[in-house]
Order: sequence, then C-alpha cells, then structure tokens
Amino acid sequence: MSAEHAHAPSVIDERRGHLGVLTLNRPAAINALTHEMVTLIDAALDEWERDDSVAAVMLRGNGERGLCAGGDVVELYRDATAGDGRASARFLRDEYRLNARIANFAKPFVAIMRGIVLGGGIGLSAHASHRVVTDSSKLGMPETGIGFVPDVGGTWLLSHAPGELGTYLALTAGSVGPGDAILLGLADTFVRVDRLDELERRLESEHVDAAIAAVAAEPPEARLASKRAWIDDAFAGDSVAGIMARLRAKPGEEQGDAADLMVANSPTALVVTLEALRRAASFDQLEEALVQEYRLGTRLHGSHDFVEGVRARVIDKDRHPQWQPATLEEVSADSVAAYFAALDDDLTFFTRVADAVVVTNPEI
Repeated sequence: MSAEHAHAPSVIDERRGHLGVLTLNRPAAINALTHEMVTLIDAALDEWERDDSVAAVMLRGNGERGLCAGGDVVELYRDATAGDGRASARFLRDEYRLNARIANFAKPFVAIMRGIVLGGGIGLSAHASHRVVTDSSKLGMPETGIGFVPDVGGTWLLSHAPGELGTYLALTAGSVGPGDAILLGLADTFVRVDRLDELERRLESEHVDAAIAAVAAEPPEARLASKRAWIDDAFAGDSVAGIMARLRAKPGEEQGDAADLMVANSPTALVVTLEALRRAASFDQLEEALVQEYRLGTRLHGSHDFVEGVRARVIDKDRHPQWQPATLEEVSADSVAAYFAALDDDLTFFTRVADAVVVTNPEI
C-alpha cells in the first residue's frame, strides 16, 4: 500500500453550506481514477441525491496538475498481463454506470476541469450539468495511442462535436485547451484560475448559475475553429485509410502532422474507434454509447495492442509500440465486427425510483 493511500482517502467528500464537494485525492498520480474512487464517488452521490439540504455537487481535483489524468492504466495493465480480466471488467462496468449517473444526476453537478483532464477524467466531468475550464485546462481522449478506444462516453461526446472535430481528436489522440474544449462541447464556461477559490465560495451559498456567471470570463481563442474546413474534409467518411490518404494528399504542415500522429497509434484501435464514433452518432442516448464502449473496452483490454501500448507509453516508456497487426490494411472487417458483438453480460444501468432500483439495458 502506498503512503498516499495509507494516509488519506482517495476521494474526500464534504459539505460546505448547501454544496456537496468531491475532491479526487491522488495528486501524485494526477488523481488517476481507481475502482475504489468510483465506488466512493457513487456512495457520496447516493447520500446527497436523497438529502434535501444538498442543493448542488462540485467535483474538483487535489493539486494544481489536473482534475484527473484518466483511469489507472497501470492497474488495468497488471490485470491484463497477470490477472484474468475480471477485475478490469468490474471497474469499467461501475465506471460507465457512474458516467451515466453524473449525466442524469437530479441536482446541479459542477465539474472544475482544472489542468489535465484525460480519459476517465472526461467521463467524470464532461457529462456534468456545469463544466468549468480554466487557463491551465488540457482535455483529451488519448486512448488510440495505447491500443484502446475513447470510452467513458467519449464516443458519444466526440461524435456529437461540431463537424469532424471529434473524429480528429479521437484518431490523433490529441488534447485541447479551454477554448477548444468549449468549441467541442466538452465544457461550457471559462473561469480564470485565480478566481476558482471565489467560485467555490459562491457555490456554497448561491445558485449554481449565478455563482458561475459572477466569475466567468471570455474564453481563449478556439484554435481548431480556423482548421474546421480541412479537418471536416479530411476526417469525413468511414475509412481510416481514406482519412490518411486525404491528409497525405494535402501539402499543409498541419495535415501532415495529423497523419503522423495517427501513424503512431494502434491501427486496430483507429479502425474500431472510427466505427464506434459513426455508430454513436446515431444513438439516442449516452447509455447506448456506454454499452457499446463496454463491449469494446472489455475486449480491447485483453488484446495485444492494449498491453503493448501501455507498456510502450507508460511502463517502459520507450515510445515504440509494436502493434499487431502493424498496418491499417491488415485490420480485417471481421475482426472489427467481432469487437462490437453483444456480450452475455452486457452493461446494464440502475434507475433509482424512490426506494426501488430498476435495471435498464439499452438495445443497440
């Protein structure tokens, strides 16, 4: 057990006035999300949802580096290499249910997206009713770089971004600043870092909308806005190879950079991700995307590319993953289709009605 874990809870829940405050508390790991943290957050929401004296909830991260750097991929890697995958499946199941719960929470849910917000951090914050970015915010879904797919509702969010901006972000495994986060629909409001303390104080007693409006500022320029034309053109369609060909056919430096970023990522993850985005664009609700992501996530977790991607990027850090298959041309349609097939234990959701719990399972 780490000293960090031994001396402090991984999530701190507290009351400040009529505000319920959740603080992710693993600052040394940029608050990387664990199964324990998911359980603690869900338990606090259980209590506060029924407590009439709690008017709103706020999510924040301890430390200045970031709200949450994503799921704890080291734990997922260990389960993939030395376990049987069941622990990871339980984590993903509970995490995705929590994502849906945040999206449907009955009270205002304010997410302070300070600093780094990646992967699982997006799932905790970008589904909130009130999403605040700051000067230091850096949001992204880097999963294709480790042989995985944007999950935690990421395919829902990115497939509903303007034009093909979400496709661009997913396939390049990139990240964006506060202005682009708002443009993409991952955040709502910009508040400067030096006014966050004031915002938190106001939220303790004021209505959420009034508290945020009192400190909000004009967001920085959305850099992707000026790139929409070539991004929408290049990233249209259902073929990753076609996207790559259009990028390489353009003389622009930015197009070449995007192609280079994609080449570094898992070919299988790229093809599966594009298919997942196109399917998610037609879904009627977030839960459908989460069911699809659970099918993909549990299967990709046990794949060669996920293990190799985490090894190369996080464990050994040699930055030279050996993908299998190694090229887009070798990724077969049948292998892609198999990732999307229904599971015997597909993801289900719980709807709380009074003291009863109703199980629902979106059909996709």
